[in-house]
Amino acid sequence: MLELNQKQNKLYLSVYEYYKEAILDRRLLPGSKMPSLRRCAKELQISRTTVESAYLTLAAEGYIVARPQSGYYVTDIAKKHTKKAAPLPVSSETIRYNFASTGIDKEGFRFDLWRRYIKSALREDERLIDYGEPQGELELREVLADYIRTHRNVLCTADDIVVGASTQSLLHILCPLLMKSDFGKAKTVSFPTSSFIQGSTVFADYGFDVHYRDKTCGIIYVSPAHMTKWGDIMPVFRRLELIQHAALQGSLIIEDDYENEFVYLQRPTPSLQSLSAGKNVIYMGSFSRLLLPSIRVSFMVLPPSLLASYKKVCNHYNQTASKTEQIALCQFIRDGHLLSQTRKLKRLYSAKLKKLILEVRDVFGKDAALKTGAAGISIALTVPCKADKQTFLREAKKSGLLTEVLSENETTLTLVLSCSAMAAEDFRDGCILLHDVIKRLG
Repeated sequence: MLELNQKQNKLYLSVYEYYKEAILDRRLLPGSKMPSLRRCAKELQISRTTVESAYLTLAAEGYIVARPQSGYYVTDIAKKHTKKAAPLPVSSETIRYNFASTGIDKEGFRFDLWRRYIKSALREDERLIDYGEPQGELELREVLADYIRTHRNVLCTADDIVVGASTQSLLHILCPLLMKSDFGKAKTVSFPTSSFIQGSTVFADYGFDVHYRDKTCGIIYVSPAHMTKWGDIMPVFRRLELIQHAALQGSLIIEDDYENEFVYLQRPTPSLQSLSAGKNVIYMGSFSRLLLPSIRVSFMVLPPSLLASYKKVCNHYNQTASKTEQIALCQFIRDGHLLSQTRKLKRLYSAKLKKLILEVRDVFGKDAALKTGAAGISIALTVPCKADKQTFLREAKKSGLLTEVLSENETTLTLVLSCSAMAAEDFRDGCILLHDVIKRLG
């Protein structure tokens, strides 16, 4: 009999502690009804008397209250037991000048226009009631094929194009195809620099050995219009050399045509895909720089050697790009707004880049070396500074300034300054503050 009572006491305490903690942790909110005695006993497979003892104790201590002909309800006792959280530290690091952002200038995008196309797409009820095509909406792929043929001389059909939410999501489709192809036998891939983190991470996840600037790899990933952070472009003779080398070695080239639209100081160079007649080159494009980073629509053009393999498994993949955005983007391009947007941004960023260069030269004078390319939205600035990268970034942030450190040595730092998201009228004050931080650090 003594053992039975001890067992019942343990059960009663377990029920009591369980509901007490649930109430204090707000898993049971004030005013919510407790399970009935019968239901609780049935669910826990214990006697009703044991449950009633636990409830009576909870009621005696103010955790629940009994209401006649209704049951037990949770009180607001949790408010009295809530520990006052320590106030969060108030940061004094208010960022005033952001040279690190590669986002777009909000003045460079017509939100009202894009909003109209999204609203129009949302009215297409019949098209929006299914998941859409895994390869991407056919109408969009037809428009894209025409667009890149006209502006990049990429010869392809809608059937050669695969649409996805981002370059990274497309690589998740591409890597399994490459692993089964002749290009992926060596399982080696080369990237221009270690800054291609998203792409190299995907390849590494699939077991590829990642190299940098290594043309002996089976797969060579390049971004010809974005060879350096400050806008260097791969010249035509280098492109031809790469194509010839890849053909002799049996390598595959992945051409990421990032920022090709922002070429200011020379005529745009032909794409690798067009120079190779589409053989063993995958062409990849995106609209995050032309439109908004939040509009997630990218695409790739597969060569015949991989297209057949993709067709066998395409229905195994869900489409990652929003169907609504695909429909809107299709009509947006058809109506000529993408071309207008490209011209507008090219004028805007060209003017902003020139202004930034003038301000940097005026503020830093002969104390700094400046690198600019024929394209892009950034410049490279090398300044005398004995502080290491982390110290500089910390002190700059404390002063309300963000920038990116490209490289460092014992006497200098090379910074990357972007003009895209920052207002042009802030360039001078931002440069003066940057100069002061560097001077303070020695």
